[in-house]
Amino acid sequence: MEYINRALGTTLQVTHEIFPVVTLTGPRQSGKTTLCRHLYPDMPYINFENVQTGLLFNDNPVGFIDSFSNGAIIDEAQIEPTVFRALQTVVDEDRHVGRRRKFIITGSSNFSIMANSSESMAGRTAPLTLLPLSVNEILQNRKYDISTNELMYLGGYPQIWTSPISAAEIILQSYIDTYVERDLRQLMNIKDLNKFIKFLGLCAGRVGTELNRSSLAVETGVTVATIDSWLSVLEASYVIWMLPPWSTNINKRLTKSSKLYFCDTGLLCYLLGIKEAKQLDNYPLRGAIFENMVVNNFLKAAYNAGKKPRLSFFRDKTGREIDLIVENTDGISAFEIKASSGFNPDYYKHIRYFEKTFPQKVLYATIIYDGETTSEVPTSGLYNFRDAKLYESPLFIV
Repeated sequence: MEYINRALGTTLQVTHEIFPVVTLTGPRQSGKTTLCRHLYPDMPYINFENVQTGLLFNDNPVGFIDSFSNGAIIDEAQIEPTVFRALQTVVDEDRHVGRRRKFIITGSSNFSIMANSSESMAGRTAPLTLLPLSVNEILQNRKYDISTNELMYLGGYPQIWTSPISAAEIILQSYIDTYVERDLRQLMNIKDLNKFIKFLGLCAGRVGTELNRSSLAVETGVTVATIDSWLSVLEASYVIWMLPPWSTNINKRLTKSSKLYFCDTGLLCYLLGIKEAKQLDNYPLRGAIFENMVVNNFLKAAYNAGKKPRLSFFRDKTGREIDLIVENTDGISAFEIKASSGFNPDYYKHIRYFEKTFPQKVLYATIIYDGETTSEVPTSGLYNFRDAKLYESPLFIV
C-alpha cells in the first residue's frame, strides 16, 4: 500500500528519543499504526484487538510487557487499560537498572487512553495526537491537481487517498458502521442507535455554528443530559471537536457557546448525504464545510508540532465575528475564512474592527480564502488556504 508522509513523523521521532513511552491517540483509520510501523519497522508489534494477545497479556501483564527486551509498539491500548499500570512497573524498573527500553502506545479513544495514561504514567509518557491528513499532506503526496471540492468531499483519511476515489463512500460507510458497532459499545451503552445516528446527522447540519444543546435535544428526541453525554463521546473518539469562544475581561458582550466542527470533512460530507464532489458547487453549507477544513488545518498543524492547540473564535452580541483566533505567548492572530474564489473588500470589515478594538493583543490579521492573489487583489493580509506557510509557521501554532 502506498505510504503517505506524515508531518507528525519528525515530532514522534524526537519525542520517542526523550521519553520511555509515547502515547499516540487519534481517530480510527487516521494512520497511527502505519506511521509507527513505517518509522520503526524493527520494533515488535502488539495489537490488543487480537484475542490471543489479550489472553496472554491478562495472564501476566507485567511479565508480558517485560518480555519485549527492545520495547514495542502497542496498538489499540484502550482495549486493555491495565497496560498502563504494567508499563509503569516496567519503565520504573528500567530506570532503576539504567535500561532504556522504548514503547509506543496507540489508541482511538482519547478519553480512556488519556485517563489511564495520566493516572499511571505521569512523567513517563508524552502524549501526541494524529488526526486525518491535512490539506498540505494531501497536496504534497499527490501528483495531480485536486480541487477544493474534492479536498472537502474526500477528507483526510489515508485509506481514501490510497484507494480509487469511487471507493470513498464505501470506506466512510464502513467507518460509521465500525464506529457505532465497536467504539460506541466500548465507550458507553447507547440504547437507541437510530436516535444516535439521527443525532450524528443533526450535528453535521450544524457544522461551524454555535451549538445549542437544547435545540439538538428537542430535534433528536432525547434529554439535554443525553446530548451532553453523546457529544462527549463524539469528542473522545475524534469525530467532532468544539472550538471555544475567545474570552477576555475587556468585552463583556462575547458569546458563551462553542462552535462545532468535524475532525474530518469527508465524514462530514458523508453524513450530510453528499454523494460526489461537484454537489458542493452550490451546496448551502459549502462555506461552513470549507471553514471546517481550514480550521482543521490549524488544529492539525498544532498537533503535528506536538503543541496543545490554542484556538478559539470571536463573536459579540452585535454579530461581529472572527472565524479563528490563534493564541501564542506574545498575542493573538486573527483569521477570517471565506469560501468564495472572488475577492470582496468587505471581507476585511470584521478583521479591521477587531484590530481596532484589541490593538495591544492582535499581532497578525488576515483573510484565508479559496482564491488566488492577482494584480486586482491585495497581497497583504490575504492568503489562499493551500498556503502551507500559514499552518506551519510557529506564529500560528504556539
